[in-house]
Amino acid sequence: MDPTRQQVSDMHNWLRKHPQVRTIRVAAADLNGQARGKRIPTRFADKAVEEGTRFPLSVLNLDIWGEDIENSPLVFESGDADGVLKPTERGFLPMPWLDAPTALLPIWMFRDNGRPYEGDPRHALRAVLDRYTARGLTPVCALELEFFLIDDSGRNLQIPASPRSGKRRKSAETLSIRALDQFDTFFTDLYDACEEMDIPADTAISEAGLGQFEINLMHGDDALRAADDAWLFKMLVKGLARRHGFAASFMAKPYEDYAGSGLHMHFSVLDGEGNNIFDDGGPKGSDALRHAVAGCLDAMRGSTLIFAPHANSYDRLVPGAHAPTGISWAYENRTSAIRIPSGNPAGRRIEHRVAGGDVNPYLMVAAILGAALNGLEDAADPPAPITGNAYAADLPRIPTDWAAAIDAFETDAQIARIFHADLIRNFVLTKRQELRDMDDLSPAERVEIYLDTV
Repeated sequence: MDPTRQQVSDMHNWLRKHPQVRTIRVAAADLNGQARGKRIPTRFADKAVEEGTRFPLSVLNLDIWGEDIENSPLVFESGDADGVLKPTERGFLPMPWLDAPTALLPIWMFRDNGRPYEGDPRHALRAVLDRYTARGLTPVCALELEFFLIDDSGRNLQIPASPRSGKRRKSAETLSIRALDQFDTFFTDLYDACEEMDIPADTAISEAGLGQFEINLMHGDDALRAADDAWLFKMLVKGLARRHGFAASFMAKPYEDYAGSGLHMHFSVLDGEGNNIFDDGGPKGSDALRHAVAGCLDAMRGSTLIFAPHANSYDRLVPGAHAPTGISWAYENRTSAIRIPSGNPAGRRIEHRVAGGDVNPYLMVAAILGAALNGLEDAADPPAPITGNAYAADLPRIPTDWAAAIDAFETDAQIARIFHADLIRNFVLTKRQELRDMDDLSPAERVEIYLDTV
């Protein structure tokens, strides 16, 4: 999918309007959500814009350390062949966390014959959205991203000292204005940077973890852009925090004694006339809502590896820690895996609460929307919604260990309907290699690798 003439013209115009930019980065998301790409002097940017750039297909299938996957058919078996990476429709974006004026050009991978590369997570989401389009449907989604601000300069992780008082308040600060105000300079710079990058950052709150915050990204009817926004936002937050002298991390569970970070997704679906198909005018929602819920529940075990992709992810998925552990749905109940919020029926939607902050946003959005569409296509019926405390209920369980989640992802029939077989194979090979190598590391070494990467 080559950029349109207008998009190419817009990219050239962007560079002309920003003559201070001397270098660009071209970057794509690998299966772990890591940005992989190149640095290019601006005077050679025209080739990247018009012809794309090249690097091996295997680069989108590296492990969390950036190492090749052993026995992957993408490496020696195929001669480590190249793909062609072309600009996405996003075009150039500033990189406000760097000292020198620099532009980022998001790219995605194609084969030499022009066909999308099946192992690219952005293409995986595009394929799910094409299924919606074929049915005359459009998903509307919004993402809520939780993260920690961390002082990692010493032996143990701790909350950074307040720039205002110099103190460290070592306690949960749920919805605390004081906690937000302590880091006001950082959040002011973050919101300014989101404006520069056209990332729709909305409400910020202080969360229950130590130095933990959440920022909501506004809902929209372009799910691919929503995943772009989340991927870019994670990159921005981590880069900008370092400019302020501390770390920011989306890892699922940096502190044993505090809640971990989630990445919740709210979504509804519009028909061809712009009507919300989940709305039946009442508080319970339509049959279509229940079908979508059923699809999400049916795929939840198989999808867990997407929602909890790392060793540290499973430290978050424990009972009573503000993360779901049972496969269930409910109305206005935050202990369930899937929550139907109350409010105006016209805005009836599903909140999917399983994913950690350490996910690849493209794969997460694809897994959730793909599962919901499976349910819509099958007209599936969910079990009865639960009431009360889901942690105390007798429910089927989300896999609570990494190895079980890998096995479930590899063999689940619903996953096979959502993702291409090559992507499933690549992700399984990646996670089995990481599982093996992570066993050799101490808890502190695991935290060190995840702190900056995810």
